[in-house]
Amino acid sequence: MSTALPIRSLNHVGRLTKHLEESKAFYRDVLGFQEIRRPNFDFPGAWLFNYGLQIHLIVNESIPDPSGPIQTRDGHLAFEVDDLAEVKNRLEKLGIPFRENTVAQTGRMQIFFRDPDGHHIEVGQYAPSQPL
Repeated sequence: MSTALPIRSLNHVGRLTKHLEESKAFYRDVLGFQEIRRPNFDFPGAWLFNYGLQIHLIVNESIPDPSGPIQTRDGHLAFEVDDLAEVKNRLEKLGIPFRENTVAQTGRMQIFFRDPDGHHIEVGQYAPSQPL
């Protein structure tokens, strides 16, 4: 008998924001999410959906502003794409700074960038997961 929780899937990711309108626009216009109905909580925020995943933006004025270089070893959301060159081209056109990374063992490319609150986002082309 397994002791693991009976999880079916990932439902949503919560992201703290000090910049609600900018973050909604970023997740909508850059990443393709659409705003969906959100319960009338006693704090501001927004819910967005696409790709079978919800992003819950939660306003919190106490989060620090981003500083320093874009990191590859920081908490991040990762999205799989078919064409990294297209992603790079679109980020350049949108004026969004990014960092390219190559995984030494596999040669696979990744692109890292930030949302308006400094949360890291990764896009890449990934091999299927394999058990150890």
